[in-house]
Amino acid sequence: MNWEQVVQKITPYIFKIETPAGHGTGFLCLHNENKTFYGVATALHVIEYANKWNQPIRLTHHSSNEDLFLKESDYVIFSDYKTDSAVILFQKPAFNLPAELIELIPIDTPLSIGNEVSWLGFPAIEPYTLCFFSGNISAWQDFRKAYLIDGVAINGVSGGPVTFLHNTDGVKIVGIVSAYRANMASGGTLPGLLYAQDVSHFHGVIHRIRSIDDANKKKKEIEQKQHL
Repeated sequence: MNWEQVVQKITPYIFKIETPAGHGTGFLCLHNENKTFYGVATALHVIEYANKWNQPIRLTHHSSNEDLFLKESDYVIFSDYKTDSAVILFQKPAFNLPAELIELIPIDTPLSIGNEVSWLGFPAIEPYTLCFFSGNISAWQDFRKAYLIDGVAINGVSGGPVTFLHNTDGVKIVGIVSAYRANMASGGTLPGLLYAQDVSHFHGVIHRIRSIDDANKKKKEIEQKQHL
């Protein structure tokens, strides 16, 4: 599998996220067992203002070009300020989404320096075009649970999935685009580093949803036994 195949694999999971304050990128990261609701992962700063002020959020599924217009009462946000991460939970849309989710890399085994990764998003200079980017991991900062990547991040790409192509296990998601720090040391704007937050927050939300599913299962089992 090459990067072109990775793009084809990831694209059906990509959403453009629009709020009254701007736009960003996200990806489908979870659904409950009955697939009655879904979750889109993104960077917290993409939707933080809308969430704080009870504003609507528009999710556009890139592959189908279908929109979800979510009023404040239509979504729930699970956020983590420390990792600039958020999951937008919403009810099952009228259009189809992928049945299987792309695996998140385990949180206890971050990628090592030198690995090549890629990311997708909707840059502000071309807000209606899904663009591909790639670069190499320059460093891992354990204290902030973030990768420093030798690559470019443009406004609008924030929240986009950062992916890794494993030789045997296929495509995995290792983080989200969070920020870009340009090099201003010489007075001009020079190439800098992309900051990508890891997937620890998303693992936590997925575990919470699975716990709810398990609780509902046990509740139904108990109710069935009571009626026997």
